[in-house]
Amino acid sequence: MTSPRMRRLVTKRLILEPQVAAHAAEMFRVLSEPALYEFENAPPTSAEVLHERFTKLESRRSPDGRQQWLNWVMRLRGDGLVGFVQATVFPDRSAGIAYVLSNARWGQGIASEAVVAMCDELRARYDVARFAAVLKRENARSVRLLERLGFLLAANERAREARLEAGEILMLREGDTTFASNRRAGSHRQ
Repeated sequence: MTSPRMRRLVTKRLILEPQVAAHAAEMFRVLSEPALYEFENAPPTSAEVLHERFTKLESRRSPDGRQQWLNWVMRLRGDGLVGFVQATVFPDRSAGIAYVLSNARWGQGIASEAVVAMCDELRARYDVARFAAVLKRENARSVRLLERLGFLLAANERAREARLEAGEILMLREGDTTFASNRRAGSHRQ
């Protein structure tokens, strides 16, 4: 699978930069916010550990080369980093997506803006046709965000195939329409 070089994405309020190890120190501050871990995961233990992880992710590939690992940090224009968006692109033209946004920026449409820009890029440059997100059922904020972007709760059979952990749900979006029609703020790529 040949992949295009990741590009910087620009939206009305954000610059999505391809994530590199040099982002680790600034992202460590963002990812250290306890509110981000209400539903799952844990903060990174140190900026050094995060730097090592980001270094490995710069390959943009899984160890077997079958998956593309695409990560962008979110930079608020005229300000610092506020989170990230990421996608695992599979050979079958599907992608699993995830996102994290500083809790100081929740409720402002920033996460939606970033997810839309990433998904439009995945559709246009990586030929992705199906999107999936796994999240905790209790994470109402993320459920609403995905619903606004046209994601639907997966049927029971699909959810079983995904081997979800207790309390998790699978949300899917399929089809050829761009995400641009579902967003409030426009974006373009550079």
